[in-house]
Amino acid sequence: MTYIVTLTADQMADNEDDWPISERFTKGLPTGLDTSDTGTRLVFLVCDNRARSANGHEEFAEHGRFIRWMGTVQRFNTVGPVDRSITIEPMRRCPKPVPLDGPDGILASLPSAHRAHVERALSGSAGHCGMTTWQALREVLLRRHPELAPYIDWLLAHLNPVVFDVGDAADRAWQEQRDAAQSLTRVTDFPHSALSAWGRPASRDEPYLAGLIPDPVENSLIDHDVRAGLGGETPLFDDWRQRSDVRCDIHVLEDSTGRRLEVVNVNATRVESRLGTDMIYYHHPTHSFVLVQYKRLEPRNKEYRVNKQLLDQIDRLEQVSKLSSQPAGSNEWRLSQDACFLKFAYWRNGTGSSTELTRGMYIPLSYARVLLEDKCTLGPRGGRIFSYERANRYLVGSEFAELVKLGRVGTVGTSVEQLRDFGLQRAHEGYSVMLGYETSDETPRERAVRVRTRSAKNRPKVNSYSPPAPQQPDSDAPGS
Repeated sequence: MTYIVTLTADQMADNEDDWPISERFTKGLPTGLDTSDTGTRLVFLVCDNRARSANGHEEFAEHGRFIRWMGTVQRFNTVGPVDRSITIEPMRRCPKPVPLDGPDGILASLPSAHRAHVERALSGSAGHCGMTTWQALREVLLRRHPELAPYIDWLLAHLNPVVFDVGDAADRAWQEQRDAAQSLTRVTDFPHSALSAWGRPASRDEPYLAGLIPDPVENSLIDHDVRAGLGGETPLFDDWRQRSDVRCDIHVLEDSTGRRLEVVNVNATRVESRLGTDMIYYHHPTHSFVLVQYKRLEPRNKEYRVNKQLLDQIDRLEQVSKLSSQPAGSNEWRLSQDACFLKFAYWRNGTGSSTELTRGMYIPLSYARVLLEDKCTLGPRGGRIFSYERANRYLVGSEFAELVKLGRVGTVGTSVEQLRDFGLQRAHEGYSVMLGYETSDETPRERAVRVRTRSAKNRPKVNSYSPPAPQQPDSDAPGS
């Protein structure tokens, strides 16, 4: 189904301040409305301004009905024995209102049968139309308003995430990197939707971010954000994109308070020779980083059989602790010296949510060492096995994210230069690296208050963009 939600001008105005931040709206459905999980599951939010606005909002001065926002049905909710609602998430505002009525409106260009279906969907507070009507509506929308194409493509990518084949090396690598990207948005409280609209890159060897479908933004908002200081800073890792020994892609998330996350996705080997994925998160105000190395559980039994490769990798990761200094103040105290974790996760063939984390066990290295000496991991043939049943004191994703958000784990006194050297080293060793570099002017107390504040209304506006690639040197330029 393709849904149409109709609001009065006053209802639209009451919500529009919140939607750019929350990206979410829950709407009750009329009793008896079909909620089959079929079709596009796109949502068009229409402002009905045929009646005069009581508040006299200038932006709704024109009469008629206008498509103002678009979104996707994230889930269907059961309110009671009969009543249902839909949660629309994410949402994006159209670059300009799309008129439905009048000689220049969308309805006038639709064939009569499809126009009747759309009018029926518009007749109440919420309705829907079928696939053939959606196809006719889409054709007219893109012909009359081609600027909507990237919005529709971005939303459909959320609704139809890529089906990964766990038997394919490239798909396995992209699965892990996508989970690492989503982990970075969780530990930094940036929108999950910013890094999840995706299609397979042209080459199997390219990083996950090479296939990122850009978040559509209004040109006027981009111009305003650049003037306000958002989007004007050169990425710290920009020079990596000019190196011949690695492939590097960068995406930046930045909010209106100046807090900034530079997401850097880099590899240096062909996918068939990769050793797995590392997620590295660096918090610049505290000069601290955390590393998560991905390990794949066998999907049927959810087990990982320890081998020499894992033992060697643990040895190398334990050297990371030598980069850390002793805490010199209360804000540098950590729960332990562990800055590296293993995430034992499992994936099955099929389509999963593009924004949810893959289930798995987060195990600190010191705990991994204990498990390797404990009889609980001893297999029937003398080998060692990690599994949910054998390692019952692991962290889940939400617990791990909370520790990182609050600065309870990670290195102490690690420089940016050490981070850069370490990130390149891991890529050259054969890992796909998803690195997040966060900067902000927050004090430790302000950071803790933000993390513990759950209300979406207090969140600042976020700008999401891929910086332009650096100019390659001109070989014909003088002195080259």
